[in-house]
Amino acid sequence: MNATATATRATTRRWSLDVTRVVAVMGVAAIHVFAGLVANPVRHGSAGWWGAVVVDIGFVWVVPVFVMISGALILEPRQYEQGPSSFYRRRLLRLAPALVFWSLFYFFVIRTALTGASISRADLVRFFLEGRPYTHLYFLWLIVGLYAVAPVFAAFLKEGGQRRAVIFATTVLVATVVTGSSSSLLTAMGDPRPLTLLALTQWLPYAGYFLAGWALRGLVLRGWRLAVGLLVTFVALVVPIAQYGLRPRTGVLDAVAPVSYFGPFVAIASIGVFVCANSLLSGWTPRERGARILRELSDSAFGVFLVHFAIMLVMRRTPLFAAADSSFLLTVLEWVLVVVLSFAVVYGIRRIPYLRRVV
Repeated sequence: MNATATATRATTRRWSLDVTRVVAVMGVAAIHVFAGLVANPVRHGSAGWWGAVVVDIGFVWVVPVFVMISGALILEPRQYEQGPSSFYRRRLLRLAPALVFWSLFYFFVIRTALTGASISRADLVRFFLEGRPYTHLYFLWLIVGLYAVAPVFAAFLKEGGQRRAVIFATTVLVATVVTGSSSSLLTAMGDPRPLTLLALTQWLPYAGYFLAGWALRGLVLRGWRLAVGLLVTFVALVVPIAQYGLRPRTGVLDAVAPVSYFGPFVAIASIGVFVCANSLLSGWTPRERGARILRELSDSAFGVFLVHFAIMLVMRRTPLFAAADSSFLLTVLEWVLVVVLSFAVVYGIRRIPYLRRVV
């Protein structure tokens, strides 16, 4: 690649998406690290517990925003200039090694060797059909599904302009939120209607976010509009935090607006974070050294998502972090170390031929 092509790619890179992606993967690690303290009944209601709730629920937007970033990039028409088959070869075959390797690694090495859990015949069936070989790996099947339908979405959006993109994204996302809230409400009324997602349907509830990423990719708020956007995003995050922390006194709100990726406040917060981040960083370009570092961190985010859970579990088997679920400060330290070690591990793996394909 010549210098002109390199310079062109650097100037067209959406640095705001890189920053958001890095923050989001740190948030994913935070959710998993702080979950133990949040679930600790002994610490419930303490200052440290509330701190953990703020961090845990405060990052509830990370997965939807990850999906929105994917939509902003993957639904670009030039991705399909050589047809869907070329897109599938580049994207799905690129994802396949990570899907296979990490599914086997977490299911057999982490689940069996590290935690000592036994594996039954039913576990093996679920391993292939459920699309969740370990806690966070449903995301791999989620992305596979979105990549599979991306050429169809892109073809529909190509000639419709911004208006079609916004209407389509809004329709699908509203349908998702209504479905999620309906399931929650019926369950609260004593008529359980859980949303069951398997390997081939993990993507369905996230299609609205995927489309929203493309529809809102160019939206930049300025002045009072940005101030309103920041305020709405803040409120949309505070409500779920308070809602979760004050349970069971929030039963009605839990029923109509569940604290989940398919709840209305989480949807508003996710869109707000995406738009406000793009607005605040619009036109910003880091200096050459900063650009190299940010590019490396952003390109490593997917790998960090995959490895951080294993690193966290290994750290919790050490004496220092065995009691992390009882201490807010120790949990913060654990989070920082998990993030740093995860990026370091991925940095090393990305420099090993062939093995780099799994991150």
